[in-house]
Amino acid sequence: MSHDSNSRLVYSTDGGQIKEQNAPQSSSPFPTDGVVRMRRETKGRKGAGVITIHGVPTDQQKAIATLLKKKCGTGGGLKEGVIEIQGDKRELIKAELEKAGFIVKLVGG
Repeated sequence: MSHDSNSRLVYSTDGGQIKEQNAPQSSSPFPTDGVVRMRRETKGRKGAGVITIHGVPTDQQKAIATLLKKKCGTGGGLKEGVIEIQGDKRELIKAELEKAGFIVKLVGG
């Protein structure tokens, strides 16, 4: 390639910096400040609503998920540190989490 005054570089794979990620990204969009956050989600679930619960300490997640499923009489699960409870039982779930000693915030609509 000749370097004349009428040519200009459009794209090059030479040089540049690629920044490495130091900290792994969390799947949760919420901060880890000790507050448990609940929200109702229907996106990607064919219209079926679930309550997602973020911020429960890792060592208590399985026990809390089991307790909430029994209290609500519904299904649910634990995916990537987020507890999912089927149905819209926000008030019951909030009351149970507060009984267990958590500070609970309702997030979203």
